Amino acid sequence: MKQRGNKICMLTAYDATMARLLDRGGLDALLVGDSLGMVILGHETTLPVTLDAIIHHTRAVSRGTERALVVADMPFLTYEVSVSEAVRNAGRLLQEGGAQAVKIEGGRPVLDVVQRLVSVGIPVMGHLGLLPQSVHQMGGYLKRGTRLDEREAILADAIALERAGAFAIVLESMAPELAGTITSQLHIPTIGIGAGPDCDGQILVSYDMLGLFDQFVPSFVKQYARLGETIVSATHAYVEDVRMGRYPLEPTRARTPVA
Repeated sequence: MKQRGNKICMLTAYDATMARLLDRGGLDALLVGDSLGMVILGHETTLPVTLDAIIHHTRAVSRGTERALVVADMPFLTYEVSVSEAVRNAGRLLQEGGAQAVKIEGGRPVLDVVQRLVSVGIPVMGHLGLLPQSVHQMGGYLKRGTRLDEREAILADAIALERAGAFAIVLESMAPELAGTITSQLHIPTIGIGAGPDCDGQILVSYDMLGLFDQFVPSFVKQYARLGETIVSATHAYVEDVRMGRYPLEPTRARTPVA
């Protein structure tokens, strides 16, 4: 798609129903992100997310997806301990979860893992810039690439990931100029999130884009709907109808799902 100039469109998904709807919307790929720790499980960071949790949600997303590529995040400490453990864990995401690729955070420190996974037939998507699994080490959710040395390091990481066999790289929360430079120097596509318009594609957390997650909204997010408000309003209407005796007025009939 990079060679054809077509922008890649990607969102996160965590369950079969949402995956089915997003897939119908024409997305190229769905990410079962460890962001589920925050938007689904209520944690403050992604760090508590386990491999079993990602497998569980990936299995659900895979069942609901017909055409989009399903990519699964490798959670914290599932690929850093050893290369052999990373292969086993990534293999479970494909075998048990039904993922078609995995995503790994980091650059040169994880090259051995990327190379080995690719060598055994597991496609790998890289992730550079803001790394949520390293939030404590990085001092918070701060934009990356604001210093020259940092920009040079991230660019070197991107080139190294491509050489290691990654098929794409997510660029998160970094200076748009840096993201544009990386995109122009790589043959593989870049997918931005808070990294400006020059990436080969974009990804957002679906709960942010749809207005479902109301704890905070990143500054780079465009909300295409406010489903959270719709859900609250519908729930209020349901509660009022039940308490006032307006529902149910007659036995309900089973409805055939709309294709």
